[in-house]
Formats: sequence, C-alpha cells, structure tokens
Amino acid sequence: MATSGGSNVVRNGTHNYRSSLKPDRPLSANSNPKNHVKSKPLSSTGQRRNSTGTIGGSSAASKDDAGVPGRVRVAVRLRPRNAEEMVADADYADCVELQPELKRLKLRKHNWDSETYEFDEVLTEFASQKRVYEVVARPVVESVLDGYNGTIMAYGQTGTGKTYTLGRLGEEDTAARGIMVRAMEDILAVVSLETDSVSVSYLQLYMETIQDLLDPANDNISIVEDPKTGDVSLPGAKLVEIRDQQSFVELLRLGEAHRFAANTKLNTESSRSHAILMVHVKRSVKGRDSGLSNENGNHSHMIKSLKPPVVQKGKLVVVDLAGSERIDKSGSEGHTLEEAKSINLSLSALGKCINALAENSAHVPFRDSKLTRLLRDSFGGTARTSLVITIGPSPRHRGETASTIMFGQRAMKVENMVKLKEEFDYKSLSRTLDIQLDRLSMEHERQQKAFEDEIERLSREAKRQISEAEKQYGDALEKERLKYQKDYLESVKKLEEQMVMMQRKNENSHPTSNGESAEEAADLKIMLQKETLSRKAAEEEVNSLKIQFTELKKSEASGKLEILKLHKKLEDEAREKEKLQGEIAILQSQLLQLSIEADESRRQLGRPGSAKDASGPDSLTSQVKQQQPSGNGEKASIAKLFEQVGLQRILSLLEAEDADVRIHAVKVVANLAAEETNQEKIVEAGGLKSLLMLLKSSQDEIIHRVAAGAIANLAMNETNQELIMAQGGISLLSMAASNAEDPQTLRMVAGAIANLCGNDKLQTKLRGEGGIKALLGMIRCRHPDVHAQIARGIANFAKCESRASTQGIKTGRSFLIEDGALPWIVQSANNEASSIRRHIELALCHLAQHEVNAKEMITGGALWELVRISRDCSREDIRTLAHRTLVGSPTFQAEMRRLKIVL
Repeated sequence: MATSGGSNVVRNGTHNYRSSLKPDRPLSANSNPKNHVKSKPLSSTGQRRNSTGTIGGSSAASKDDAGVPGRVRVAVRLRPRNAEEMVADADYADCVELQPELKRLKLRKHNWDSETYEFDEVLTEFASQKRVYEVVARPVVESVLDGYNGTIMAYGQTGTGKTYTLGRLGEEDTAARGIMVRAMEDILAVVSLETDSVSVSYLQLYMETIQDLLDPANDNISIVEDPKTGDVSLPGAKLVEIRDQQSFVELLRLGEAHRFAANTKLNTESSRSHAILMVHVKRSVKGRDSGLSNENGNHSHMIKSLKPPVVQKGKLVVVDLAGSERIDKSGSEGHTLEEAKSINLSLSALGKCINALAENSAHVPFRDSKLTRLLRDSFGGTARTSLVITIGPSPRHRGETASTIMFGQRAMKVENMVKLKEEFDYKSLSRTLDIQLDRLSMEHERQQKAFEDEIERLSREAKRQISEAEKQYGDALEKERLKYQKDYLESVKKLEEQMVMMQRKNENSHPTSNGESAEEAADLKIMLQKETLSRKAAEEEVNSLKIQFTELKKSEASGKLEILKLHKKLEDEAREKEKLQGEIAILQSQLLQLSIEADESRRQLGRPGSAKDASGPDSLTSQVKQQQPSGNGEKASIAKLFEQVGLQRILSLLEAEDADVRIHAVKVVANLAAEETNQEKIVEAGGLKSLLMLLKSSQDEIIHRVAAGAIANLAMNETNQELIMAQGGISLLSMAASNAEDPQTLRMVAGAIANLCGNDKLQTKLRGEGGIKALLGMIRCRHPDVHAQIARGIANFAKCESRASTQGIKTGRSFLIEDGALPWIVQSANNEASSIRRHIELALCHLAQHEVNAKEMITGGALWELVRISRDCSREDIRTLAHRTLVGSPTFQAEMRRLKIVL
C-alpha cells in the first residue's frame, strides 16, 4: 500500500521512507533474531490454556515464550510523516507517542489526556526493514521450515505502509526489501533443492472474487474445505516451483502488475484488493526412525530398510490487506466506491471473527466472507500467526489510527493451537523398494545365468577331457599290444629258424662236433627262457595299462559325480530364488502394512463379512492389522474402530502372542487415550493395568515407548495419577527409564513421570519409589526433548513442594536437593532451548522461596542464576517471583551484601 504524496509513490505498491532514515540499529538483547519475539502477557489476553499438553503431540511444541499456546503476535509500526503531512500538520503534534523500550504506545485524545496500549513489539518510524523482518516474520518463517503453518499479515489504514512492509522488492536499494523477499531468501538458504521443494501461489481477493495474479485468465477460483480437518485449499490456483531468488522476484513483479489499484485522496495508487502469497515448503527430514521392528531374525535385515523418510509440510501465508478507510476521507466514487464497500465489508467480517475468538464465543462467523474463510487457519486454527498493524502520525486520522490499534489489541487475545504437519513419504519408500527389488532381481538373474553358464562350461570341459583320455589310453594300449605281439612272433620265428639250422647241422656234423651243438642248444634254451620272461613282462605291462584304464573309468565316474553335485547346487539356488521371492512378497506385505499405519486417524476396519465372522479373535486381529477398502474408498478412523470392535476386544489384543498384534493394539489404545473423553472408559475397562503390565513383561522398546505415551496421556487426570501410583506405575516407569536407550522412549517415560510430579498428594510416595532418581537418570540422554520433559517434571515437583512447605505440610530440605538435582538445575538454567530454560528458571524460584534451601543453593551457584533471572528473564511473572524471593530471604540478602550485588 502506498502513502499519500504523489511524488513518493512507486508502482510496486511501495513508498519511499525519509531519505534521512538512520541505518539499521543493532538489536537489543531482547530482540535476538534467532528467537521468537518476546511478549509481555497482558491482563486482556484471556484465560490461558492448561500448560500440561499431550506428550508427543503438538500442543507442547506450540507454546511461545509467553506461555500462551500459539497466541497471535502483534507488532505496531509507525509510518513517518509524508510531504503532505509535513505541510498540513506542521503546527500539530503527532497523535501517537511510542515507547519502544516498554513496548507501549500512547494515543493522545487531547493535549492533556492519552490512552496507553501494549503490544508484542513497537517499531518506530526509524525502524529498518531488516529489523521489522527479524521481529515480525523470522519466527514464523523458522516455524514453517520446521513443518508448521504460518501467517504474516499487515493491517492498517490506506497509505500507512502495509505493502511497503510486506511486498517491497528492494531492487534499487537492498536494505528496503520487504518481508516477502526476505522470507524467501531465508527459505532458499535452508532447503535442499535436491530433496526439498518450494512452490508459490500469488492471489488477490477482489470484490469477493479470488483471482490468480500469476494467471489473470483464472479469475474465479473456488475455496475447498476438508470436512474432517477443516483445512482450506485453493486447488484451482497456479502453483509455481521456485528454484532461485531471482525467479521469485520476477513472479512478485508479475503479480503486482496484475493487482488492482486506484487513485484516492489518501493514496495516489491505493491497492483495491487483498493480496495473498502462499509459499508451500516440503522438506525431507533425515535420520528419523519410523518405529518399525520385527522380532523374526530371518527378516531383521529387511526391516532395517523399511524406514520411510519423514516429510514436513509447512505453508507460509503472507496477506497484504487492502486499506481500511472511510469513504468520505478517501473520496471514492463510482466503481471505486463499490470497491471500497467490498473492502470494508471483508475487513468488518474479519474483525467480527477476531472479536468472537477473543471472547471465546461459541460461534465464529468465518463463512461471512471469503477473506475470513481463507484466514480460518490463521486465527483460531493451527498456524503460527504474526500481525503487523501500520499507523500514521497525523492527528487528522486519529479515528482510523484508534480503530487500527483496537483491531491489534483484539487480535492479541486470539490463541492458535499450532500443529506439526509431518507425514511419512511412503511413495518415496515404495519407489526406493521397487528400484531395489528390480536391482536384486536383475542381479539374481545375472548370477543365475552366470552360474548356469559356468556349470555348462565345466560339464563340456569334463566330457572333452574324459574323451581325450579314453582315446589316448586306448591308442597307447593298442600300440603296445601290437608291438609286443610283433616282437613275440619275430622272436619265435627266429628261434624256429635257429632250431631248423641246428638240426641240419647236427645231421651233417661229425660226432666230434656233438659237444659244440650241445652248447649251442643250451644257449638257445637260455635265449628262449629270456624271450619267455620278456613276454611275461609285456603281459604285465598290458595288465598295468588295463589297471590305468580302469582308474581312468573311475575318474570319469568321479567327474560325473561332480556334475551331479553341481546340478544339486543349481537346484539349491533355484530353491533359494523361490525363498527370495517369498521374502519379496513379505516385503510388499509389510510395505502395505506401513501405509496402513501412516495415517492413524483414518485406519480401515476389518474384512467385510457376516456378524458372526467379525466377532472371532482371528477377525479382530485382522481388523487391527489389515486394511480393507470401504464402500466410499476411504479408510475408517480410530473412532470407527473403537465403535465397531469395542474397547474390551482391543484391550484383549494387548496380551496376544503375535508381537505385531500387540504393537498395533497398544498404538490404538495410545491414540484413544489422547482423547480426554476416552480416558475414563480405558481405566474402567482395565486398560491402565494392561499398559503397566506391558511395561513390566514386554522386552520390545516400541511397546515400551507407545505404552509410556499412553500412560502419560492418562496421567494428565488427577484420579488416574493416584491409580497409577497405587498400581506401582512409578516403579515400572523407573525400570523402563533405566533400560531404554531410544530418545523417543525416554521422552515418553519422562513425560509420564513429569505429569505425576504435579500431584501434591503423591510427592513423598513418588520420591520414595525412585521417581526423582529416574528423572535424573535420564539426563544421560543428550536429546533436548528428553531434557525438556525432565525440566518440566522438576518444575512441577518444586512447585508442589513449595506449596506444601507454605501450608506447613512439609518441613526440611527439598527432596530435589537431597537427591542431587541441584547441580543439573543450575547447569541448565542458561540452556539455549526455551522449553528447558523456562521450566528450570521456575524450579529455581520455587526452591529459593524456603529459607531451609538457601544455604545449599548459594553453595551450588544458584544465587547468581536467581540474580540473572530477576534481571533478564523474558517472563515477567518469573522475573518478579525471583526478585521477590531474593528480597525476602535473609540468607540471600546477607550473601548479596557480602558479594556487593545490587538488584
């Protein structure tokens, strides 16, 4: 929205502040940009809600530093005088006086009378755009990056600088960048464009019609409300994914070019529509355990891979409202008059809704205007909302300034219940598992093909070697046989010839030669004997070759046996393949079961069938474990499961032999216990006793975690607290705390003990059964959420002890000091996490209220922390309590005089 004074107007809906503005001032100690805006609780903020939220839910996470769950934070920004006002109002003082150090402003009625108002932040005309962003928008942007919805809105008279605050592009001067541009810079600096996504819609609400500023042809977008959750969406709006800052600035420039504007007496280029920027941030959170487990050792390696990534979805809505104005002052006529009437009607409807929420009215008229329907989540919903109201200094517009201030005061009374938007990315897990399945199948097929090829190659090689050996030994045997046969025949022939020759010689020889013939005969006989021996040797060689041939046959048989073994191994591989396919089927079944558990508020009931079938134990188990599509294709809720199955049957499954059934049953009971209306029924039906028995008998850490969360929900009721203590609950919780290692389990156990610490009647028994030592034992876990629950329990215990000591019921030192809690309390008093620090500060103040604890607190270093709390604590009530305690204690006063400490 532009200011009056035509020479200072720029088309982007911005105006130039004074050229003599001082540079960005350093932020004060209470305006650290890393923290949320600190606010002082006002008497008009309405009754605060109970600070004991559901363990593991979003109510605890939504508390701000003022202790009000998600209260709308309001900052006021004063515009400097423009050129026209410097001339027209030169003789008059400004109608407002700012006191930024006290976060107050005074609205002058007359020169002698004024009214004072307090806000969460008061920004002078010299406040830079950077400081406005730090105190108004940065906490909301950080919440959106953590998975929450957030809204930043500007409200004020025409020409007071709303569009300058929100939509200034700052292309000429980067210091003049508005909230929209700075918010996107912070978002893009945090998200990873590889795994996260940022998308933007830019709309305007003109004459009760929603138009798309990024697609002007789309000029009648409808609003869709989810009947179950009440979430509002605009499915017809164009959604553009943002990859860099420059593309976002181009989108803003395009949208501003299509926005309606007109010339009025108050502003030469006044926005005639409400501009709405929606930034959708989707982030993948790594390192989060999905909570799956399986006791079957054969599938434990598969279960480890079934951890779907957690996706946080945050939505940032930045609303630049059209200016509130009086018709007579703006001088609107004709079509501009109709525009002004439409603007005033929508702003009036918004004011009525805020009044109804501030007064806790039973009916809030959200449906009176499309603007209020769009902002339903921002006021009284689940979003973290920050409102900046812009005012001018001119006394001529005192009425409009007073109206704007009262709007901001009423908005400060509105409380939102901020909720984390987080879900499992089962689609990503499914795609990953499909890819792994395809890869494993291809690898298995490749290995099987290679194995079969190797078997075939070895078989062919063995056959070839056997064939070559058979041929080689057969040829050698035949050659040796023929050789020895030939030699034998030749030897016999020679001997026969020699015998014939000898006989002839004998016949023709004289008697004197008989002696010589006898000698030759003897020689021949010897030669015959040698030949006979040679023949025997040849026969033995032949027998040896036969033996070798037999051994070759045996080797062939051994080769065939090896081939049979390889075939058997191939069959084993085939069976292993079938087993792997069975495991893949189990994976797919477990993936289906994961998708059932993803949305616990919409779980489908059991298989369709007769009433007789639905009453059996097997059918009841399948109703809890399995998903069956209903007639309209939606899954039934936990409430539907409760109605159709019955609480007794659900509780009976807590004793089932199947570990999966017990896990699903205890999760259903924990979800039911989160609703206050179900807690009494669960206790009456014996659910509390069954949960405590699970803590005692089960070894499964998931069951311990969920059962402890259910007990923590039940422990919010005072009657249930006494029952838990009577049934030995604190001993079982202490045992679970000593055995657990998972931070989420320890957080649930610590939350349950912290709720029990808030009961005055149970102090002595809780301490005697080891409750305080169990809390202190969980300090070993470094997780901040666990420490936050421990700090809450210590604060509750210290508050009850303080009350008992004041009433004279308890005397002597605090049990907390006796059990050794003081060193950790002092160490954590300056913890960076506000959820830990504010509980510890409160515990220190309660411990210090009784003189019997003062000496040990001084020795333990608590005095310095009390002095710091009395000076610097962001909570005014705690700061006042610390100051009153130090002033009223003689022991503390004497020590401060010795140390020369002045409050």
